[in-house]
Amino acid sequence: MAKKKIELFEDVKKHHVRMALETNKIATTARSAGIHPDTLRKWIKEYEIEILDQIEAEGKSIMPTVTTEKEYRKKYELAMKLLGEKELEVAVLKDALKKNDHL
Repeated sequence: MAKKKIELFEDVKKHHVRMALETNKIATTARSAGIHPDTLRKWIKEYEIEILDQIEAEGKSIMPTVTTEKEYRKKYELAMKLLGEKELEVAVLKDALKKNDHL
């Protein structure tokens, strides 16, 4: 009986490890499981190789965690565009305030 409980608990741990590895979101997975992220990290260390082997055997792949230079450039360009829009907005508002003060 106790052995069956241990196996069930191990299955639950492996399920959460797999979710964390597939989504690359440890904190979110831990929160949804109701456990501390450090606990999940410990489980990942324990079961990572086994779970990755299962995923590979199923022909699936894990989302890459490394951001490419191209992705960084896109994010940078978007940030610069948004910054430029905000600077323009501030300039327009300052101009409107000056015109209001002269009236």
